[in-house]
Amino acid sequence: MNMLTPSGGHLKLERLAGSWEGEEIMHPSQWDSKGGVATGRKKHEISIGGFALIADYEQERDGVITFTGHGVYTYEPKADCNTLHWFDCMGSPPEVFVGGFDGDMLTLAHGGPGMHVRMTSDLSTPATMKTMFIRLTP
Repeated sequence: MNMLTPSGGHLKLERLAGSWEGEEIMHPSQWDSKGGVATGRKKHEISIGGFALIADYEQERDGVITFTGHGVYTYEPKADCNTLHWFDCMGSPPEVFVGGFDGDMLTLAHGGPGMHVRMTSDLSTPATMKTMFIRLTP
C-alpha cells in the first residue's frame, strides 16, 4: 500500500512547530473584566505523519494556570486553506478557524455564535512567533 505524503500546504505548518513562551496582554472583555498581563505557553508538534500540527496551550497569571486549550491544525488541499479545530477549558463547543498563509503570516478566522475572532501569527522573525487575537464585531 502506498502511503500518502503531506502536501506543501501541510508542510508550511512545520514553521509553527516547537515550544513558545511569551508575555500576553489581555484587554478587558466578558471573560476578564480587568484585563492585565499573562504568560502564554504553546507546545506545537507535527503529528499524524505530517498531516497535522497538535497544539497545547496554557496561560499563567500570578503563578496560577488560568486557561488551557488544545488545537489541531491541518491543511485542506481541495479548499486550499488551513484549519484549526480548537478546544479549551471554557467548556464551549469546539471552534473551527479557517484561513491560510500569506508569506510569513498565518491568518485564521472564526465566526460562530457570540464571537467572531481573527488570529494572526507572524513568523517573519527567525525563532519568533508573534500572535494576535482580535475580537471582531459580528
